[in-house]
Amino acid sequence: MLDGGTEYDIIRDKFRALDVAFPSAREASIAFQSLSPDREPRRGGATKELHAAGSTLSVRWTAEEARILRVSVGSFLDHLALVLETMIEFGPPVAQ
Repeated sequence: MLDGGTEYDIIRDKFRALDVAFPSAREASIAFQSLSPDREPRRGGATKELHAAGSTLSVRWTAEEARILRVSVGSFLDHLALVLETMIEFGPPVAQ
């Protein structure tokens, strides 16, 4: 580990936040609504917060262990990939 830091310190510093840019605010809002339908119960020491601002979806994690953080980030990225594939398949959203 670098400078006496733990594996968790290194991973947490690199993966505690993620910003995903979308072509439009509408698409960011759709992704936000798809990825955060319910408040998640606290399981295993990881929490995730999602925010949509303009055309950017922001995600912030906190976790007690690197392993838990890795699983939470991996799961989120799998779900995000599904949302993006669905958006591509159905095309841009229709204005309301």
